[in-house]
Order: sequence, then C-alpha cells, then structure tokens
Amino acid sequence: MEGADRTTRERIAEFLRENTASAGTIASEFAITSASALSHVEHIARSLEGTDEQLLAAPPECGECGFSGFDDLTNRPSRCPECKSENVNEPAFTIR
Repeated sequence: MEGADRTTRERIAEFLRENTASAGTIASEFAITSASALSHVEHIARSLEGTDEQLLAAPPECGECGFSGFDDLTNRPSRCPECKSENVNEPAFTIR
C-alpha cells in the first residue's frame, strides 16, 4: 500500500511495528494532537485482537523516583503520586 492510500491509523500501526514511541512522538510524526494519537493507539490495540500481533505499552515512569505503578497505563499523569515530581515520562507503545 502506498502512503497516500493508507489511513493515518494504518500508518501509525506500521510506524509502531518498526519503532517504540510515546503519544507525543506519534503526534509529532503524524502532525496530530497527543489526544488523537492516544485514540488511534487504543483503536489499533482493539483491531489487533484475534491476530498474532499485540500492542505493548511501557507504563509512564517518574524521572525522579522511578515510580511506575500508575493506574492508567496509557495516559501521562501530571505528577508522581509518590514524590510529587512533574518529571513523568510518557508511556511508550510498540507492536510485536
């Protein structure tokens, strides 16, 4: 399939097959918002059900204390609940 014939979601899925990326990186790569990137990622995960591929997510992690036990693994929290730092890394996604 040529690039112009594929949907944004198809292009994101192909990108995630070759790279591990956060919603912010996906947003920059495809000129969309981070919220839109997360929506696409969530839909891609559902579309992979029943296939031999799966969407893997590395959870957000605090850059100060290393806390990674966040409740929502797909959204980037504004602060760490342990140390209250705002230095929280975005979750990263890939397809394997």
